[in-house]
Amino acid sequence: MTLLWNPQRPSPMPYDRYRPFHERVHVPAPADRSWPSARLERAPLWVPVDLRDGNQALAEPMDTPRKRRFFDLLVRTGFKEIEVGYPSASRTDFDFVRHLVTSGTVPDDVTPVVFTPARRDLIDRTFDAIEGLPRAVVHLYIATSPVWREVVLRRDRAEVWRTVREAAEHMARRAGDAPGVRFQFSPETYNLTEPDFVLELCDGLTGLWDASLDRPVTHNLPATVEIATPNVYADQIEYAHRHLARRDAVILSVHPHNDRGTGVACAELAVLAGAQRVEGCLFGNGERTGNVDLVTLALNLFAQGVDPMVDLGDLDTVRATVEECNRLPVHPRHPYAGDLVHTAFSGTHQDAIAKGFEEHARRARESGVPESRAPWSVPYLPVDPADLGRTYEAVIRVNSQSGKGGSAYLLRTHHGIDLPERMRPEFARLVQEATDASGREATPKELYDLFRAAYPADGEVRLDAWSVHEEAPGRHRFVCTLRTGDRAGDHEGTGPGPLTALADALTGAGHATQVLEVTHSGAYAFAECRVYGTTTVWGAAEGPSSLAASVGAVLSAVNRAGVR
Repeated sequence: MTLLWNPQRPSPMPYDRYRPFHERVHVPAPADRSWPSARLERAPLWVPVDLRDGNQALAEPMDTPRKRRFFDLLVRTGFKEIEVGYPSASRTDFDFVRHLVTSGTVPDDVTPVVFTPARRDLIDRTFDAIEGLPRAVVHLYIATSPVWREVVLRRDRAEVWRTVREAAEHMARRAGDAPGVRFQFSPETYNLTEPDFVLELCDGLTGLWDASLDRPVTHNLPATVEIATPNVYADQIEYAHRHLARRDAVILSVHPHNDRGTGVACAELAVLAGAQRVEGCLFGNGERTGNVDLVTLALNLFAQGVDPMVDLGDLDTVRATVEECNRLPVHPRHPYAGDLVHTAFSGTHQDAIAKGFEEHARRARESGVPESRAPWSVPYLPVDPADLGRTYEAVIRVNSQSGKGGSAYLLRTHHGIDLPERMRPEFARLVQEATDASGREATPKELYDLFRAAYPADGEVRLDAWSVHEEAPGRHRFVCTLRTGDRAGDHEGTGPGPLTALADALTGAGHATQVLEVTHSGAYAFAECRVYGTTTVWGAAEGPSSLAASVGAVLSAVNRAGVR
């Protein structure tokens, strides 16, 4: 049925070639699912796999020095379980794992993880690589979904189970009685595998490896290729969470990919559904569209008032190291870490942020706590950029789309010039004209230069000399030598204040002036004046005293109105 409000028409794309997830895999969906009402109240165990999974996705794989820089970053950031490589896949990975062993650089509270297929010779090479490590997790994987069994492995369910069991038995023999070696299993393509087959494999290995509270087994259930909306993955994880044998001796882990662009949502819903551990990469590097982004996941918790259990307080250094090691840029709009994510160009956004900063500072003062510890609530900024090691310099930037708030904010923060509220629209129009003409954003210095040019200290009308004194209470006399172009003359005026007396002198000289408002910011004064009876304009000037700056601001307004 065509809806009147939706004129879209059928696409010529061959969408009928593809099957929805419910035709590819059975997903138990209990009526009493618990994950929709659960809350994320603590961080899972984060396990970065950049040194294996992300490394496999690089056009130029990391060498040992780059891997070491990345490993050191992960340790400094606070990760406690780190997948350090795929030793049987390449000489580089094997050598790096041996480097960690022989250099003694693995801290006592960090557990390395190594990855291996279900092949005896590759398992042997993996154990050779970790020999000498006091602690390690050996991660066994095999693809289990029907399409992999039929197209790639050419094995039925029984043959896959036999392969897994033989590999797991060999791992147990190689580990021997070493208490520091634990085991992990991934039924790759879990999200396309029959749920009963997953339980058969996982429960079989839980028993074979004799999982216990003090030596748990990790079962890692990957969304190897995303096939459905995140709620479907959550149902799959909750089913496993409820039905895995020896559940208290099993660490339930997930490894979401990002093929549909929902890897972060899949991970968060999986934790709600019972997952205790999340594998991913910093900034989401990995095969195809990448692994789940651990930085985004951790900072999503942080933004909800939950301890992320890792330190991302110097996020720019983290990003720079990852970019150097991966030789891939982080997108400028990447959540939290991108160059532009804390930046507003839009006028309405800038105005809201600037007011939010002011309100935050006021509340902090009133509560007697530093701004860095006061509860955060600023429009458009889910977290305080300073908590991530960012300055406020890039929060507001000005281009032709910007409004009065952005220009005023940058003048105030960079040059100490706090424009009056009613003056801001006038200056914003000048900025917009300049940025429309240039086609690019204006830097804080360019804004300052534009301000100085728009509100000159001298113009067609200027004072060669002036003085003011109070003749009587509430009566001031302003005496001056006023120059208009090449003509100079002596003038004087009176009024209840110095500036009204100046306005009277200007009016007597042919420049009808009424001072409407005068404000100050540092050495600057700002004057709103009605000139020649019809034109209302602002002027600005700085001076050695408040009065001198005010006199200059009134003259600035007269000059901006134009001599008649």
